[in-house]
Amino acid sequence: MPTFLDFEKPIAELEGKIEELRHAADSNGEVNIAEEIAKLQSKVDRLLRETYAKLTPWQKTLVARHPERPHFNDYVAQLTDDFLPLSGDRSFADDPAIQGGVARFRGRSVVLIGHEKGSDTAARVKHNFGMARPEGYRKAQRLMELADRFRLPVVTLVDTPGAYPGVDAEARGQAEAIARSIEVCLKIRVPFVAAIIGEGGSGGAIALAAANRIVMLEHAVYSVISPEGCASILWRSSEQAKEAAEALKLTAKDLLGLKAIDDIVTEPVGGAHRDPKRTIAALGDALGDALGELVGRDGDALRRERREKFLAMGAGAPE
Repeated sequence: MPTFLDFEKPIAELEGKIEELRHAADSNGEVNIAEEIAKLQSKVDRLLRETYAKLTPWQKTLVARHPERPHFNDYVAQLTDDFLPLSGDRSFADDPAIQGGVARFRGRSVVLIGHEKGSDTAARVKHNFGMARPEGYRKAQRLMELADRFRLPVVTLVDTPGAYPGVDAEARGQAEAIARSIEVCLKIRVPFVAAIIGEGGSGGAIALAAANRIVMLEHAVYSVISPEGCASILWRSSEQAKEAAEALKLTAKDLLGLKAIDDIVTEPVGGAHRDPKRTIAALGDALGDALGELVGRDGDALRRERREKFLAMGAGAPE
């Protein structure tokens, strides 16, 4: 059974009953409860559809953070062949929070870069929950410049609460590393597609997302700051995170309307964590379509379009 979020308690209770009935049927072969299980499963399916059709921005934030959502390594395993990881920033160290390398995606060589949060406690600690230090962003810069040199498209998968705010990261130039990474994103002359697959937090996200095309999973979030961080600044308390999430316009639907992203990838009912394989396949299709539109275009035109896209963001927003 999946890990349930707070707002999924009614669903959790029904699925718990289904598990109890299945266990009873297994322990007593004479008991036939298939009809009762089918009725309960129908209720679960209906409740899931109704619940996920009206998620609030805060609930979407919780779904985007779900520990069982597919992560970077899951996408690599299902979508690519011959992935060759490339490590280090050639200056200080390797940062496990950002992974990257060369891979074959749908028959095409690409440079693939993304945040990795980790799938269990040990992995999350190793990857620092997807929060990169300066060396992570400098590694991303190195890989994007490598892609530009060899004329390889760039694909990035964004999933981070934000850049790591620790003293050591600040001492090594966190802000400068993020700014340089954004600069490299806007400078390269190759097709560049980014996907927001979970959390897209602050500059830590945009450092890998200043792309020609940005696609976003249906229940992912993308904002200048986390709801808790925003609430701490505006209300001096993170308890107003729900209100902050509403104000931040961080959902895929909001961002498509604001033209901050280009496409929304539908997730299975109940979120990506309920059917990771289907989610990954759907995102792969969206990435493939976006790359197909860009591959073969002039490099200067790609760079100019990318820069104009980001300069135009917010130009028509009300004051």
